[in-house]
Amino acid sequence: MSGTLLAFDFGTKSIGVAIGQRITGTARPLTAIKANDGTPDWTQFEKLLKEWQPELVVVGLPLNMDGTNQPLTDRARKFANRLHGRFGVKVELQDERLSTVEARAGLFERGGFRALNKGSIDSASAVIILESYFENHG
Repeated sequence: MSGTLLAFDFGTKSIGVAIGQRITGTARPLTAIKANDGTPDWTQFEKLLKEWQPELVVVGLPLNMDGTNQPLTDRARKFANRLHGRFGVKVELQDERLSTVEARAGLFERGGFRALNKGSIDSASAVIILESYFENHG
């Protein structure tokens, strides 16, 4: 077990990426991968998985505040299933309610409006998703 995890914040235009370590329970943003209506360039994911060799991949699961599914919920599940099917990696879903709001607030606090580009927000959201996964899974 490497203790290394990758997290993805699925979106239809961009998929945020974060890397984290189980031992420290912390994560940092990597990059955001462009998507075309939710379909990414899978070779970029293959490169990430080969480079980092995570023991687990965490995909954010977008839910409504009441816990019900929203239009993006099934698409995020499908993305997680494709990651597992294409690359054989272990994938778990993590509730991502309010991760984008929290990411925007943190980026704005550190860098003002200039820090609020789409890729930064998505990757910061992936960090929040991964750190909340660590909190929930000791």
